[in-house]
Amino acid sequence: QVHLVESGGGLVQAGGSLRLSCVVSGRAFIHYTMGWFRQAPGKERTFVAALGRSAHEMAYADSVKGRFTTSRDSAKNTAYLQMDSLEPEDTAVYYCAASASAGAPIWPSEYTFWGQGTQVTVSS
Repeated sequence: QVHLVESGGGLVQAGGSLRLSCVVSGRAFIHYTMGWFRQAPGKERTFVAALGRSAHEMAYADSVKGRFTTSRDSAKNTAYLQMDSLEPEDTAVYYCAASASAGAPIWPSEYTFWGQGTQVTVSS
C-alpha cells in the first residue's frame, strides 16, 4: 500500500513562510505525480500545485503563483511545498496527494493516495 505522511504546518504571521513535506512509501517515488490541495472549513478542497513524474511538468493555482513553489527529491522520496509571503486567505488544511496520471493534473479525482493533512494558519 502507498502511504503519504505530511509535516511542516503551523501558525505564522502574514508575510511569513512555511515548507511542507510529504514522504511517500510503498512504490517507487518516480512513478508518482505529486499534487497539493487545501481545504478551509466549510469549503471545497481546491488545487494548489502539482509536479509531474518527470519533474519538468508543474502547475499552480493562480492564487499562489509567485508565492508557492513545489519540488521533489527522489533520493528522499519526498515532495515539498515552499510557501512564501503567506496571507490569511491561505489558512487551510493542506493535503499532499499522489497520482499515476501523466502531466500535472489539477483535479482531486486524478489523485489516488492522500496524506493525512497538516494545518496552516496565517494570522493578520
